[in-house]
Amino acid sequence: MTEAALSEDQAPRQRLRIGGKWILLIAIVIVSTAWVLRGRSGLVAAGPPLDRARVKSVIHLEPFVLNLVDPDQRAYLRVGIDLGVASETRNDGPPVALLRDTILGVLTRCTPDEVLTPEGKARVKGELLAQLRQRVPQLEVEDIYFTEFLVQR
Repeated sequence: MTEAALSEDQAPRQRLRIGGKWILLIAIVIVSTAWVLRGRSGLVAAGPPLDRARVKSVIHLEPFVLNLVDPDQRAYLRVGIDLGVASETRNDGPPVALLRDTILGVLTRCTPDEVLTPEGKARVKGELLAQLRQRVPQLEVEDIYFTEFLVQR
């Protein structure tokens, strides 16, 4: 074989090696990015620690529409919330009016910019959890689930 024929035969192999290196590099970047983001999400959560293993039932609340604090313009939040509780729900049900009042008291102090970031949502969940545990301790609220979240300006 001539040198020209040999180099033409090796060209696809060389391209395959270079392509394989790029795939490996992209995979490493994706995995390391996911690892970093996962580590950061643990640092972002604010408020009392959550014990998801203790959640025995979920209380569904109808969606809220409320005004957010925004001096420049009107801003509204439509939010659906379910509460993960450690106690079994009784036949008489939870004190829905007290739950809604507590949640509204926390959410109406928020600005649109606060609730649009993941950190802000985590902080709001922490505040909601602390307030619900203080005002309705018999429910033993362990987690808060946002089922809807829409900010309109």
